Amino acid sequence: MRQNPARRAALLDGAIEVLAREGSRGLTLRAVDAQAEVPKGTTTNYFANRADLLAQVMQRIQERLTPEEAQVAGALREKPSDEVVATLLKQLLGRMRVDRSSWLALMELRLEATRRPELHAELTRFFTAQLDGNIAFHLDAGLPGDRTAVILLYLSMLGMILDDLTVPELLAPYAADELIDELARRILRVAD
Repeated sequence: MRQNPARRAALLDGAIEVLAREGSRGLTLRAVDAQAEVPKGTTTNYFANRADLLAQVMQRIQERLTPEEAQVAGALREKPSDEVVATLLKQLLGRMRVDRSSWLALMELRLEATRRPELHAELTRFFTAQLDGNIAFHLDAGLPGDRTAVILLYLSMLGMILDDLTVPELLAPYAADELIDELARRILRVAD
């Protein structure tokens, strides 16, 4: 397997764009070559097979969607409160809007995982690690709410992001920031 990190990242980014635009059925090694504008067969030189490509796509999406430390640190300078949690959730929605392709690619992987047990297992490990990491971050930062509150926030934001990125007209009459403020207030108030 080839080791050029920049080329590998370009191929993974190409795969993300193909997944977001065409779905998992459109994700072929040739489609990735075309999207990344590399010679035919290049993807094959970097990934053993489609399953290997998909596993590495998940990691690349994580890299792309991980917040910048300075942004998180800025929010955490304030005293832990519902408002700080709401700020972090607004930043999350903002990242998903900026990198819509990554989020849509993850949705495509979720759908594909319902048909492929090996991908289902890998995706379950991936999302379990993500959720566990989010819970640990929240609790370690001393933010209000317990483990269950973090899970409820996760589930609520998942639905909001899904609608925001796929049928934005549905939520258009409502101010996203105000919804997030209220979401944090209500869930964290109950948790305390």
